[in-house]
Parts: sequence; structure tokens; C-alpha cells
Amino acid sequence: MLGRTASSLFWMSRYHERAQNVTRLMEVAYRGAIMSHSGQEDGTHWTFALANSGTIEGYQQKYEDLNSRNVSTYLVFSRDNPASVRNSLELARNNARAVRTSITAELWEAINTTWIEFIDVNPQTITPEKLPDFLAWVNQRAHLFRGALLNTVLRDDGYFFSQMGNFVERADNTARVLNTQYWALLPDSDIVDDGSSERYQWSAILRALSGRRSYRFAYPNARLKAFNIAEFLILRKEMPRSLAHCYNWIADTAEDLSQFYGSLEPSLELATEVSAMLAEKQMREIYQEGLHEFLADFIGKNNEFARQLSEDYNFA
Repeated sequence: MLGRTASSLFWMSRYHERAQNVTRLMEVAYRGAIMSHSGQEDGTHWTFALANSGTIEGYQQKYEDLNSRNVSTYLVFSRDNPASVRNSLELARNNARAVRTSITAELWEAINTTWIEFIDVNPQTITPEKLPDFLAWVNQRAHLFRGALLNTVLRDDGYFFSQMGNFVERADNTARVLNTQYWALLPDSDIVDDGSSERYQWSAILRALSGRRSYRFAYPNARLKAFNIAEFLILRKEMPRSLAHCYNWIADTAEDLSQFYGSLEPSLELATEVSAMLAEKQMREIYQEGLHEFLADFIGKNNEFARQLSEDYNFA
């Protein structure tokens, strides 16, 4: 496979995953804002979405007021925000179009129809009351894309590169959300009152990573606790958005790719190393090393893996 084809498949999946991640952050922020006990719009919730998407500085350069209209415009529709849902969906579609003959009709239809219907929406019509339904639609389209990828694509190198893009982006998002909110996940935070801000942060983190209900299944007899939440989202392989789950997939896919081409590339070694590290770690060890330091190091390793993969397979 040509390097530019591999690159397009990798980034097609990565951008689609990014669009869904930003949508989920907006859903959490909206939910928090309408549930605020103050009776007024609480900027804390919108700051949560901006901080976790890494866009707070860009937002502050463009807007003075922090409110639902401005944040939804910037995170969902803005051309000026590189991480906006709009830009992510457009880039995913452009990468898919570049390799149109290398993907299935169902996968192309899922990507192309999402983009066509998205750009047909007038942002001015998405009022705060309509925002939840619109975000739910974007989220559903992301699931459709993922379903088409998993259920129609041949298990060859194209599929492997697509999977890599999805899980590299997912791992990056989980690590960044945890790192941005790491102070709420320190062991001392477990000693809090039920109405504390930490408890809101715990629920918001789990919702942002689609883990609120599955946490209850994983820890059926335990209340929300910082230690459990950190362990759940970092080390528990059964959690689809945990770092351990992502790198279990990445390492297995890197191995499949190496066997497909009959060569052992440095990226496989990196993936295996990170996956083994997560499999062997205990949460108490991570706290002893420093949660923030561990997550920052992981983000660096994830970026290095993506860079090495692009070098190994000549991404254009």
C-alpha cells in the first residue's frame, strides 16, 4: 500500500474519532449547565469542554463572553478552530475521498452523508434547546461510521491503518481529559462531601469518556471514588476508552500489520512496550510516580508511536 493511502486511512479514522470526542465534551458541558443549581449559566461547565478539547486559548482570543452560544459555535461549527467538529468531519471526508477506491461503499456513504447533512445545517438555527438533539445526531453518525468500518472493511492493511488512527486518537483524548482534570483524581479527593465539586468532576469525566454507567458495572458496590475512576480509565482493559484497552488494540493491530507485510518495524516495538507497561502497572504505583507525570509521559509516548508509524510506513 502506498504511504499516502495508509496516511489517509489513518487520519480518516482519527478525525472521525476526534469529532465524536468533542461532541461528547459538549454534551457533558450542556448537561452540567442546565443542572446548575445557581439558576444561571455557569461558565465552569463550558470551561470544562474548552479545556479538555485543548481549545481554551483559541476561544479566548475570539470571544470575550463564556456562554453556550459562543462555545457551541466555536467547538462545533467554527472554521477557525482546528479541533471543531466541522473541521474534523471535513478532514475525515477529504481523507476518505482521497482513498475512495480503497474503502467500502457503506463506509464512504457513512462519511459522505454525514458531511453533506452537517454542512446543510445553519448554525444560527441550533438554539440551546436544539443543541442536545443535534449533538446526539453527530454522535449517532460517528457510531454509524465505526459500525461500517468494523462490519464491511476487509481485514487487510487498510483496516489496520484505520484502526490505528481510531485508537491513537481515542488514547490521546482519554489521557488529555484525565490530565486536564488530574487534580480531581488524586487519592486525597476521595475524602469529600457528597455535594463537592470533585463529585461533579468525577461524573463529568466519566460521561465525557462514555463510562458513567459502565463504571457502575465494574464497581457495583462502590460509590464514585477518585482511585477507582483513575484505575477504570487507565488500567481496566474491559473499558473501551481506557488507555489499557486502546493500547491492547494498537499492539495487536501493529502485530497484524507486521505479519501482513512480513517485517518488524520500530512502531510495533513501541506499541508492545506501552501495552505491556499498562498491563503490568498498578494504580498505586502510578500515584506514587505522580498521576500528572504519568499521563504527560503517556501522551508523549502516544505521539511518538504515531510519529514512528508514519515514518515506518512512509505516510505522505
